[in-house]
Amino acid sequence: MKITTRLKRVFIIVISLLIITVIVAISLISPIAKYLVEKYDEKYSGRKITMGWVYVNPFTGYVHISNLKIYESKKLPACKKGDSIFFSAKGVSANFAIFKLLSKTIEISDQPKGIIIQNNKDLNFSDLIKLFTPEKPRTTPSTYHFNILSIKIENGVFYYREEITPINYFIKEVNLESTGKRWNADTMAIKFSILSGPGRGTAKGNILINFRTMDYRLAAIVHKFDLNIIEQYLKDLINYGSFSANLDADVKTEGNFREQENITVTGFMAINDFHFGKNPADDYASFDKLILAMNEVSPKYHKYLFDSVSIIHPYFKYERYDHLDNLQMMFGENGANISAAKTDPAKFNLVIEIARYVKVLVKNFFQSYYKINKLAIYNGDLNFNDFAISEKFSAELSPLDIVADSIDKNHKWVEVSLKSGIKPYGNIIVTLRINPKDSMDFDLQYNLQRLPVSVFNPYLVTYTSFPLDRGTIELNGTWNVRDGIIQSNNHLVIIDPLVARRIKNKDKKWLPVPLMMSLIREGGNIIDYEIPITGNLNDPNFHLGHQILVMIGNFFDNPAAIPHRIQVKHIESEIREILTMKWEMRKSSLQRDQKKFIAKMVDFLVKTPEAFVTVYPQQYDLKEKEYIMFFEAKKKYFLATKNMNLGSFNEADSERVDKTSVKDSLFVHYLNKRNKDAMLFTIQENCDKYIGSAIVNARFKQLNKEREDAFMLPFKKKGVDDHVKIYPGENIIPYNGFSFYKITYKGELPESLIRAYNKMNDLNDEAHRKKHKTEPKQSKSTL
Repeated sequence: MKITTRLKRVFIIVISLLIITVIVAISLISPIAKYLVEKYDEKYSGRKITMGWVYVNPFTGYVHISNLKIYESKKLPACKKGDSIFFSAKGVSANFAIFKLLSKTIEISDQPKGIIIQNNKDLNFSDLIKLFTPEKPRTTPSTYHFNILSIKIENGVFYYREEITPINYFIKEVNLESTGKRWNADTMAIKFSILSGPGRGTAKGNILINFRTMDYRLAAIVHKFDLNIIEQYLKDLINYGSFSANLDADVKTEGNFREQENITVTGFMAINDFHFGKNPADDYASFDKLILAMNEVSPKYHKYLFDSVSIIHPYFKYERYDHLDNLQMMFGENGANISAAKTDPAKFNLVIEIARYVKVLVKNFFQSYYKINKLAIYNGDLNFNDFAISEKFSAELSPLDIVADSIDKNHKWVEVSLKSGIKPYGNIIVTLRINPKDSMDFDLQYNLQRLPVSVFNPYLVTYTSFPLDRGTIELNGTWNVRDGIIQSNNHLVIIDPLVARRIKNKDKKWLPVPLMMSLIREGGNIIDYEIPITGNLNDPNFHLGHQILVMIGNFFDNPAAIPHRIQVKHIESEIREILTMKWEMRKSSLQRDQKKFIAKMVDFLVKTPEAFVTVYPQQYDLKEKEYIMFFEAKKKYFLATKNMNLGSFNEADSERVDKTSVKDSLFVHYLNKRNKDAMLFTIQENCDKYIGSAIVNARFKQLNKEREDAFMLPFKKKGVDDHVKIYPGENIIPYNGFSFYKITYKGELPESLIRAYNKMNDLNDEAHRKKHKTEPKQSKSTL
């Protein structure tokens, strides 16, 4: 009994001592570990390390550190401050099986934060890489092996800063989980999910990496991931501008980190809401969605197999200025900014690297086997503006649709169709049949219809001083090209061109357009030419000899047709004047023939009391305001340079101002000096800022009121103004290029109109017009 009691006491004492030892060991080793780490941190790691509280259990191998903070190294050029934090976490845990010399789990939870900073080629963790890299490579296998069987990061935030460009970006809610890596295994599997930091969107997936061969497999799903990091890299390439887009993807990829071409991708990628331009409100390029549906894309194995490639509602705007264009203003003359960025070895630019990588991926495209089941552009919009001439020229292809089915390198031909409207008027249809193995073999047919010649008035006025206020262009042709050898015929028809009154201005060249018209125009007021083209694509031959003979023939034939054209012009003018009345730009006074026309209307209303006239003003808002803006800016400049006040400004001064060129170097210098804004690229923008839209709008309103008063005055004098109703103006782009009054009659139609219209029909049957029988576009539509 005594022995048993004694053994029990000894056992209890031993157990108590062991428990006390464990408690004391745990109690002491935890603060000791904290003390040692914080004391010798900079000596051994080169970084300051702080911790909240530490729990170390040497018996179970469990370690937990709260409020861990690792600071930046003070020695690295990538770091401006050694007191900034490199990595932090509210809690870091590890579970070591120390007898097996492996780690079961490493867990970083409670919002870990890490910061990567790059300065030139230096990174803020370069010192750590150097610290753990042996000076000499090991020649004998190590007898010590370390396994990590589980890694987990929860709800992390990681920042990336690049000091030179500069770049400031981060990702948040980073969750990473891995089964770890054994010492004798090459691969490691990782599951991840992240959110865009500054924007919206998520990305998640799985990746398997072989650290010996650097092969990888990736399966990723991306949803509306914001690509705003691209904008930060673009700022190093552009003088101004903004960018936005987001990414959708569901892809499976196999490849190798060391070999750029060793990649195989299946799945789909889509870039959404792409916008790139002068500012968020002024795009140079945009699209709603770009979709790549990939069956197999493998540059290494020379396969490019797409189910579809489509782009929805693409928009592109190209503008010419007095100096350069909108793209060169943005990227530098001839892309100088891009060239400078490419030649700077110290800078990393993600945009340039993506472009280089895409170039690598597609460099062997035409030498590889490619197949695209469907290639399509839907609802496109191509916009061209020319500000380099005296007034703005604008044209737009919209809506533009391009579709090609079954593009296969093994097929002999690929069919491509293009259809587009032309704004403000017209349309174009193109069909292309091309050999996918040789782009020098193709058949092309095109047909352009209903394009008014007045669209080109900005060029005609600038280079000839004569606008056209009527006429329709039609152009069609066929091209058959084999091995680059051309057989082509092109047919140009201009129907009813009419030269308007000359516009005199110092910046406008002069050509005798009326005389030229008499040479190139055939009977019936038609310009009709066929232009064959032969030779090859590098040196085409335009066969114009036949057309020169036609022009010579017109010179002798046209005098005989002059009485007919005079009669046609007279009847057409009569119909047009009864149905419409044109206003010249910025003018409100009635011309002599317009006064006669209104007098006829007044007499008709006096003789026909039951008749009623309705007037619909059709106002060319954009062009009228441009003319007003130019005049007001030049007038203000004239008054300032002549030290005159507005009260002394007379009609002669107004005429001098009107004839002053908006491209006059002194005037342009004066505007630039007053505005001092490098982002004003056009004379229109300079004048608008100098004058202000309020003044232009007020002058436009005043102009329309003066036109209405001038039109109504003869009716008021005869007391029939109550038989005339003028509706509010409608802002349009007129077919003939000028604002006009559209006039309709309620009641008995004027006999002069009936007679004139019947005569017009008779004249259209004459031999001069049988080849191109047509009625004047505007008169026909109005009737």
